Amino acid sequence: MQGSAPPPAQPCTDWRAVAVVVAAGVAASFHLGKVAIAAPQLQSGLGLSLSMLGALGGTFAMLGAVGGVLAGSVVARAGARRMLVLGLAATVLGTLLAVLSASYAVLLASRVVEGLGFVLITVAGPTVLARQVQAADRSRAMALWSCFMPTGIALAMLTGPWFGGWHSLWTAAALGSGAIAVLVLWTVPRAMDTHGAAAGPRARIAEVGRGPALALATTFLLYSLMFFALFSFLPVLLQQRLQVDASTVGLLAALASAANIVGNLAAGALLPRLGRTVLGTAAAAAMGLCALGIFVPVLPPWAAFVLCLVFSAMGGLVPSSLLSSVPQVTSTPAQGALAVGLLMQGSNLGQALGPLLVGSAVDHHGWSAAAVCVVAAALAMACTVRWRAGAGAY
Repeated sequence: MQGSAPPPAQPCTDWRAVAVVVAAGVAASFHLGKVAIAAPQLQSGLGLSLSMLGALGGTFAMLGAVGGVLAGSVVARAGARRMLVLGLAATVLGTLLAVLSASYAVLLASRVVEGLGFVLITVAGPTVLARQVQAADRSRAMALWSCFMPTGIALAMLTGPWFGGWHSLWTAAALGSGAIAVLVLWTVPRAMDTHGAAAGPRARIAEVGRGPALALATTFLLYSLMFFALFSFLPVLLQQRLQVDASTVGLLAALASAANIVGNLAAGALLPRLGRTVLGTAAAAAMGLCALGIFVPVLPPWAAFVLCLVFSAMGGLVPSSLLSSVPQVTSTPAQGALAVGLLMQGSNLGQALGPLLVGSAVDHHGWSAAAVCVVAAALAMACTVRWRAGAGAY
């Protein structure tokens, strides 16, 4: 009698490939954050106002707000690995286009090209990870991916002052993205580009875009508006409002961005104990109160910077709380995908509106006007958190 064959060994997650995909996300957010750290140089070299800087910073988010669903369709049709590489290539092309020009119009156009790459990367990256990692490792892989935004921004803030000017920073960012694109081709299997029919019935957008999912997306919009209202102008704020010298601006801005990572990771431990409604309300209250001390000149500079750290860390509780609510407000995987897309649309819209609104307010009324914008958004977010709880997304 022959013995039964041993069960086939389960494939292991290729953490090298996971690291490269996360690095692609970090590179994308680095391109987002490089405008903020180079803002003083762009102001002096090209004569840009805060409103113009806000337009440069908000381009990525505006493209994400209007093109996220389209990007998801393209990734599904053309393959996640291929689109991840194409997104990195677009950031390289857009960055080099800016380096070769000294015109604001061309610089803005280059940000559109980079922004298209950013949208493709942020959609294709988690799609690759969802297929690449084993089910038991999926939560850890997605937790790593969720930190890509603050990590990339922190790196931009930290390393930006190392370069002699914004041209050198842009060139280095292009080289980094190109290198990561090569690593993606080397480490991520071609199987990620195979096509397959979507599982489950199609979910109509109208079924998802109301009630709990809409409450989640609105909360994400307001959080993102507040976060980028501060961080898009943090280097300028540190120099003008807090009187920080240029040599330490990058380090302090990077530290403030890194605080957001702490909040993202802490949310996983706090959610089971406190619940989403408590965390969301606490985050809204903390961000609104901190904004008063940051933007209104009533505190010494060191105290205002401490509030920047608290603002960032408390804000980090929000994204994980919102994304983990999706399974509770949807009934099928297709609806879940649409709900996540709706949340990303809200996040990107807030990311676009924050710099534009605050940049215009500060240009016309000074830094104290930024506090009014953020406090108003915090109050609105506290209301949407309660709306979210009443709608069942708690």
